Amino acid sequence: MNNVKKLFSIRDMENLSGIKAHTIRIWEKRYNLFSPERTSTNIRTYSLKSLQKLLNITLLYHNGYKISKIAKLQDAEIPVIVREIVAKNSEKSHAINAFKLAMINFDQTLFFNTYNSLLAERSFREIFNEVFIPLLNELGLLWQTNTISPSHEHFVTNLIKQKIYINTEKLQIIEPTRKDKVFVLFLPENEIHELGLLFLNYEIILKGYKSIYLGQTMPIENLIDLLKYYDNIHFVSYFTVSPTKEELSKYFADFETHLNESGQSKLWVLGHQVQHISQENLPPSVKAFNAIEKLVNII
Repeated sequence: MNNVKKLFSIRDMENLSGIKAHTIRIWEKRYNLFSPERTSTNIRTYSLKSLQKLLNITLLYHNGYKISKIAKLQDAEIPVIVREIVAKNSEKSHAINAFKLAMINFDQTLFFNTYNSLLAERSFREIFNEVFIPLLNELGLLWQTNTISPSHEHFVTNLIKQKIYINTEKLQIIEPTRKDKVFVLFLPENEIHELGLLFLNYEIILKGYKSIYLGQTMPIENLIDLLKYYDNIHFVSYFTVSPTKEELSKYFADFETHLNESGQSKLWVLGHQVQHISQENLPPSVKAFNAIEKLVNII
């Protein structure tokens, strides 16, 4: 079954492009840029092709093209000019728009060309922090409003994962230089959202530490064996959906019982669920962070 979203409301168009619905209607009426269909209740719906065209027009508009000039272009000319701009211009807002366009159209070539254009002037760390994190935040909002489908989200996040893997592998051939602590990165049981954890793994290795990446859905009892091999382990995890708000206290108590009997282990956590955590109520071994950069800064 094909779950790719093919029809978009005027609100979807606004959410994805950043262009107000009122402005889209003006462009539609005055310049005949889009031809929406209407439902039986007279509500506009736009095709995937119209959305792609709007994202292209938005990029041109933000690059100084007047809408009257854009309206005179042939449909086939618009994506050609867009690609030329993306190839020459690596500004953050333009790159984010290009990545969104690549996502909507499942266009790997546009994703890689945009990334390589950024890489010509920025480090991978800068691209992730300045472009990918804002992009992922936008995707979260688009997901919540049902503007994009799971297939769109998976497509772009897996391309970002590829870049993290490639850059991490370059570092892993270098022997760790800092020996005062060992990091163990994992996601708790039933948790699969690992993009942030993958980037943290890259950052930790970049800083010269040994990092053991265990990945998704790891119960606490499966981590006990690591205590036989290393002292002063810093466990790092992302709580996106699991454990739930109601399960957090028990999770931290289980960590103390099973993984911190000696008093040497630490647990650092990030993710959506940390909004439910009060630092003063946590055991001394546990610390919550509301942003990747805050954790990275104390490593």
